[in-house]
Amino acid sequence: MSYQVFARKYRPRTFNDVLGQDHVVRTLRNAIAQKRLAHAYLFVGPRGTGKTSTARILAKALNCTGGPNADFDPDEDVCVEIAEGRSLDVLEIDGASNNGVEQVRDLRESVRFAPARGQFKIFYIDEVHMLSNAAFNALLKTLEEPPPHVKFIFATTEANKILPTILSRCQRFDLRPIPTETIAKHLLHIAQEEGVQLDEAAAWAVAKGADGGMRDAQSMLDQLVSFCGNSINEGNVLDVFGFTSREKVANLTQTLLARDNPAALALIQKEAESGRELSQLLGELIGCLRALLVAKLDPSADGEGIPAHLWSALLQAADDYAPDRILAAIDVFAETEGRMKWATNKRLHFELGVIKAIQSLGEVRIADVIKVLTKGADFIPTGPISSPSAVVTSPAATPAPAPAAVQPAVAAPAPEPAPVQEAVPAVVETPSPATPAPEPEPKPAPVAVTEPAPLPDPEPEREQVIAAAPEPEPAPIPEPAPEVTKPKAAYGGLASFASMIEDAPEVSELPPAPEPPPWKDEKPAVVEKAPEPVAPAPSIIEDAFYNDPLIQAALLKFEGKVVA
Repeated sequence: MSYQVFARKYRPRTFNDVLGQDHVVRTLRNAIAQKRLAHAYLFVGPRGTGKTSTARILAKALNCTGGPNADFDPDEDVCVEIAEGRSLDVLEIDGASNNGVEQVRDLRESVRFAPARGQFKIFYIDEVHMLSNAAFNALLKTLEEPPPHVKFIFATTEANKILPTILSRCQRFDLRPIPTETIAKHLLHIAQEEGVQLDEAAAWAVAKGADGGMRDAQSMLDQLVSFCGNSINEGNVLDVFGFTSREKVANLTQTLLARDNPAALALIQKEAESGRELSQLLGELIGCLRALLVAKLDPSADGEGIPAHLWSALLQAADDYAPDRILAAIDVFAETEGRMKWATNKRLHFELGVIKAIQSLGEVRIADVIKVLTKGADFIPTGPISSPSAVVTSPAATPAPAPAAVQPAVAAPAPEPAPVQEAVPAVVETPSPATPAPEPEPKPAPVAVTEPAPLPDPEPEREQVIAAAPEPEPAPIPEPAPEVTKPKAAYGGLASFASMIEDAPEVSELPPAPEPPPWKDEKPAVVEKAPEPVAPAPSIIEDAFYNDPLIQAALLKFEGKVVA
């Protein structure tokens, strides 16, 4: 007899041999025992999870001697014929090569014939999603109301490609990826049956690399026996398939948690030079970080297959990190994994992901800083914070009827310099040389005759400027920090302003400048057009500016020069 690979030799023969699909086995057993058999079944799942094997076992249970019976004898003739594909009553069709309307028409013709030996005529279509839409539509009527002796069994890895009208006519069973522990135990059983010495670490490495597929694991074990003979250890598995050991994955995780960039990059370089599969290493790293995240949220969780000594070291390394920091690192690696699938230089993207993950682990939230600073304190100390925005108020915020606000601000220190209250703020917004020069009309005459009326300042801050006005130099007054205003820092007082006026150049010495629009014409226009409440304040400041005696004298002096 020719050699049979492990995947065929150890294919499940009964329901008891199906591993990792207890929900499917139990449902089918109960349906057979209760005589509640559907006319169409759909098995969905990834490769190597037992779709075809389960379909054949179901066919054996339906057509066995004395059936339907879930506990049939797999060695009887009918069951052997079904297992070998020789039964006339069980037709296996490849959906990839028989996907046209003509093949479905032939199937509909054969449906009318009664079974030759068993109780049912069973049509098993593998990769049913490969059928064309026309073929699906041709099968709809037969699938909905088949003869009593006909059963349909479909298998696919991509249920999303099947028409909804087909899905609604079938009982769907989703076969899940087989757990790693189950695959490892089954590999040890096969090795014992074959007389091969297989280490538990090697069996775990093979099961982990199979990614939930039993057929993949059996094929890998068959290849290892051909490579190593009758003794297989973990090192052989790593050398043949390019996997990374759990110790190295744990070491890489510890270097990440220690935020040691050079050590982490050195480990990646060593693995890349050894020919390891970096995508597989990244997947192992993400799985390790996920286990740590679950342990942070659920202290009773185990290490998900990580050895005890490695798991304790990882928990100790991750003790200082909150779950959100580990979650951020997992997000970085998940994004890196998506880029590595299509990248030619996988090592570069892996290294970039490691650096970003270490940076994310080092980030500190403001809430954490506050928690650390206030830990153990009875209260958080609060005090006055000098903020210019909190002290200096814009003219827009000042209400128009402000005479009452002047008295409580600076009534006691200096009541006499009230006429010059607005001299300094006006200079902040209007340069003195350029403002009166373009005015041709003889405004100074009425200004000199009229007695300057004291105009109160609506802002409390400007009252403090008045107190500082008699000072000869712009030294800041000894006031608290919150009450220091911007106009005080820009102008020292009226004396310095007078010296500026005396030293001002003649009009002939000034460079030609574009003639600005008249002041009187611009004021009402600005007030009418601007919707902001800032508009009315400048007119008050300008009127106070022109009513000041010193400004009036300066205007007379400048206009006299212009006339001359």
